[in-house]
Amino acid sequence: MTAFLINNIAPLMFLTLVIVLLMGYPVAFALGAVGLGFGVIGIELGLLQPTLLQALPERIWGVMSNDTLLAVPFFTFMGLILERSGMAEDLLDTIGQLFGPVRGGLAYAVIFVGALLAATTGVVAASVISMGLISLPIMMRYGYDRRLASGVIAASGTLAQIIPPSLVLIIMADQLGRSVGDMYAGAFVPGIMLAAFYAGFVLITTVLRPAWAPALPLEARTLREADGTSGNRSLLVLTAITVAIAVAFWVIYYDQNNPTVTTDERIIVTTSAAIGVAFVIAMANKLLKLNLLSRMAERVIFVLIPPLALIFLVLGTIFLGVATPTEGGAMGATGALLMALARRRLSFTLLKQAMNVTAKLSTFVVFILIGARVFSLTFYGVNGHVWVEHLLTSLPGGQLGFLIVVNILIFLLAFFLDFFELAFIVVPLLAPVAEKLGIDLIWFGVLLAVNMQTSFMHPPFGFALFYLRSVAPNKAYLDRVTGRSIAPVTTGQIYWGAVPFVVIQVIMVGLIIAFPNIVSGGLQTKAKIDTQNIHIQVPVDNSTAGSAVRVEQDEATKALEDAMKGTSPDAGATDSKK
Repeated sequence: MTAFLINNIAPLMFLTLVIVLLMGYPVAFALGAVGLGFGVIGIELGLLQPTLLQALPERIWGVMSNDTLLAVPFFTFMGLILERSGMAEDLLDTIGQLFGPVRGGLAYAVIFVGALLAATTGVVAASVISMGLISLPIMMRYGYDRRLASGVIAASGTLAQIIPPSLVLIIMADQLGRSVGDMYAGAFVPGIMLAAFYAGFVLITTVLRPAWAPALPLEARTLREADGTSGNRSLLVLTAITVAIAVAFWVIYYDQNNPTVTTDERIIVTTSAAIGVAFVIAMANKLLKLNLLSRMAERVIFVLIPPLALIFLVLGTIFLGVATPTEGGAMGATGALLMALARRRLSFTLLKQAMNVTAKLSTFVVFILIGARVFSLTFYGVNGHVWVEHLLTSLPGGQLGFLIVVNILIFLLAFFLDFFELAFIVVPLLAPVAEKLGIDLIWFGVLLAVNMQTSFMHPPFGFALFYLRSVAPNKAYLDRVTGRSIAPVTTGQIYWGAVPFVVIQVIMVGLIIAFPNIVSGGLQTKAKIDTQNIHIQVPVDNSTAGSAVRVEQDEATKALEDAMKGTSPDAGATDSKK
């Protein structure tokens, strides 16, 4: 029995953790208890030295002194302030009116606002609950299929996990030892593509099942002009003007004067300029009473510009390297407070609620991370990482076989574990193997983040489904506008509505594996150093002492060149992105 324990302590430790988690024990305490328990067993079996556990205080202090994790409370606080100050309600009402005349317009509005909330809140619960409270009753009022409505709301809310400033990307970067800014840049395109795929599914549904997503009736379109028109024409004109100014700015300022500026900076600065021009035009129209813009155009500008400006303030400064993610989060939290103050919705009660929830979530994250450090100390001490490495590197198919097996594993574990648990328990075991196989860890982290997004949508334990269930009507009620009796939304309808969007997320995982540039194309890489053409010149001394110095210099030069030649291309590419 002792020999069996000694030879299999690593897999037994991992299996024990899975069993304890399935029994329902809190994750942080399960990790810590299993780590300490097997630490004692390892000491008794002679596999570990008692001094190993003396490293625990240093590892826990490493968690407490990690500056990267400061971004978690900042972005959480920013999202809660924005969500509870009524920004989501204003956005959904305005964008719903904008897309109202189109079949499936409310679903498109939910997807658009879901992506916008994801880029400002970064919290799935806030997005799903907000859209469930605001959009679901309207969609039910006007005859939307309950499965489609539920699926769109839940899936759009989970965009907060992949579109920066996502909390899971911060945790993923910390666990992989990579830059949060690079993780944000790599995840931006996949997040936008997911939102586009959701909209494409709605479009296909409206073609095949038009009755499932009708357009808003005329009486429901309240942002109309006095003559009954929608007022979209002036909005199109304003959009054309701002686009023309942005193109002119791009060509004149960058192509002619600063042609070497990076694409990221061009996009961020040009878009910011276009947003500023649109806001100035709308303000001039309102203050000077020029009547150049319709009610719809004016409402869209004043509702969209503040969150868009906040997005470009936070993400733009991070992508440009002006601010770290922690500093960007601090600016975002300050900007959210100013927006709530400008809307006259900032109160002591709102501030207290946001701070309480932020403190709870941040404490939750830190405690799980401390438990994970305790577990990993013992797991690495019994060579558990070697067991995992041998297990995964022996898979057939090399990189592709590893990626397929890992993604299937993450997909199945997501039925039972949420993304925090997956990020703290599974990712640290997979990262060394991925790096040894030559896989870029930024790309790998974004791939896993997209896969983990399904953990919010998996029946029967998906948290996004639970959030929606908590706000969806579970019994019939009288609609306050039409006076008609509205049937409830069943749990089965919520679950079936999530299935197509889980399939879309799985397709997105396959696309990232098939086309890696979806992620890596968003990363700016520096030119690699040509180690064959490095010349180091040193002063020549004709004295005997000078000869000895030249020998030492030649040896140092050769050692430097050998070290640089021994650097792997993947490692060099990764370092160049830091």
